[in-house]
Amino acid sequence: MADDLEGALHRTLAATGGGSVRIENLARLSGGASRETWSFTAVTGDRRRRLILQRVRGGMTMGSAPLASEDALLAAAERAGVPVPPVIVDAAGCEPSLGAARITEHVDGEALGPRIVRRDEFAPARTLLPTQCGRALAAIHSIDPADVPGLEPIDTIGRLRDGLDLLDEHRPAFELALRWLDEHRPPERPVSVVHGDFRVGNLLVDPDHGLRAVLDWELAHLGDPLEDLGWLCVRAWRFGGEGEVGGVGPLTDLLDAYASATGEPAAADDVRWWIVAGTLTWGLICAVQARRHLDGHVRSVELATIGRRVCETEYDLLDLIGITEPKASAPEPSPDRGTAHGRPTAAELVEAVREHLAETVAPDLDGAAAFQLKVAGNALAVVQRQMEAQPTSVLDDTLERALAEAIRAGGELEDEVLVEVRAAVVDRLRVANPKWLLPPDA
Repeated sequence: MADDLEGALHRTLAATGGGSVRIENLARLSGGASRETWSFTAVTGDRRRRLILQRVRGGMTMGSAPLASEDALLAAAERAGVPVPPVIVDAAGCEPSLGAARITEHVDGEALGPRIVRRDEFAPARTLLPTQCGRALAAIHSIDPADVPGLEPIDTIGRLRDGLDLLDEHRPAFELALRWLDEHRPPERPVSVVHGDFRVGNLLVDPDHGLRAVLDWELAHLGDPLEDLGWLCVRAWRFGGEGEVGGVGPLTDLLDAYASATGEPAAADDVRWWIVAGTLTWGLICAVQARRHLDGHVRSVELATIGRRVCETEYDLLDLIGITEPKASAPEPSPDRGTAHGRPTAAELVEAVREHLAETVAPDLDGAAAFQLKVAGNALAVVQRQMEAQPTSVLDDTLERALAEAIRAGGELEDEVLVEVRAAVVDRLRVANPKWLLPPDA
C-alpha cells in the first residue's frame, strides 16, 4: 500500500510542475476518523519539502463538503487572514488513484488536544488561544458565501432528527435535548460560512505563540456563526481541562475577542444553546462513525470504539438541560468473576491481554501504530468493564426506544422516569468511560 501511495504522490507532484520528485519518510499520522492523513518529504534535487496528504475515507459521513468546495474555502480563508496550511495540490490536481485528496505544506505545531491542554510547555499558548480563536472565527465568518460555491445551508435541528432516524437511534436523552433545543432557540443571525469543526484538536498550536493553523475544514457549511463558538466549547474538546473554551480558558475571553473583531456582541446564553446542539451533534457523529465500521465500509477498532462514546454525550446533555438528579441507589459496579468456565475468567483473560499489549508490545511502537494499539487497549478495557458491570437502571433497549418515541411525539415524562433515564446513561458510561463521571482534572 505504501509503495502504491508513494508512486501516486510522485506522479501527482511531477504532473503539477514538481519535475523529478522522490518521496521519502511516508508515514500515516494518528487520528482522523473520516480522513486519512499522511506526512512525507518531497525531494527535488537539493530541495526538501515536508508535505501533508489528506484523503477521504469511505462510508457514511455527516454531510462533508465536496473537496473542490473545501479548496475554494481554504483559499478564501487565507485571503480573510485565517491561518491555514498552504495548498500545494488541490483536489482537481491529485491523481485519481489517490481518491478525493489534497496535498498541503507541513506547518509546525501541536494538534493533539491532551498535550495542548495539559502540558506545562503549552501554558503560554493557553493564555492566548481563546482570544486568537475568537479572532480566527470572526475572520472565517467574514468570508462571503458567494466566494465558496458548493457550501450547503444546514438546519441543525432537522439534520439531527433526520440523522437519528436514519441510524435508527432511539435514545431518550437525545430526544429530551432535541425538545429543549426547540423550546429555547435563540434569535437567528445572518447566515455565514461556518467551519463546522473548529476545536482544540483541529488547531495547530505553538507552545509560545499559540494558534498557527486551522485544520480540517470538511464539515464547513452555511449557517449560524455562533455554531462554531458553541462547538469549540463542547466538553469533548476540553480534554479534561477546566476552561470552557477548549479546556484552556474562559468563555468571556472568546466572546470579547469575537465581538471586538466583528462589531457584533455574542450572548453567552446563545452560545450555550449551541453547546447543547454541538454536544448532540457529536453524539450523532459518534454513532455514525460506529455505523461505518458495523456496516463494513471501514473496518476499524477506532471507529468501533468511538461508538461507545455516545453515552458521554448523553450524560453531558442531561446535565446541560438540567436533568441532573442522580439515582440514589446507584452503586459502583462490582466484579462478577464467575468461574463456570474455569480460571482465568473471560474478564481476567481480557485484563491479561491488555497488560501484554501495554507492557510488552507498546514500548516497541510509535506514531500511528502506537495510537492504534492504545485504541485497541481502550476497547478491551470497555469489554472487561462490561463483563464485570452490574446495571442499576431498570430500562432496557425496548423501554428506551418506547420512551424516545414518546418524547418525540410530545409526551411528558414523570420525574421518576427521568431518574431512570439518567441511571441508564450512567450505567453505560461506567462501562464505556468511567472517568467521564469525574470533574475536570480529578
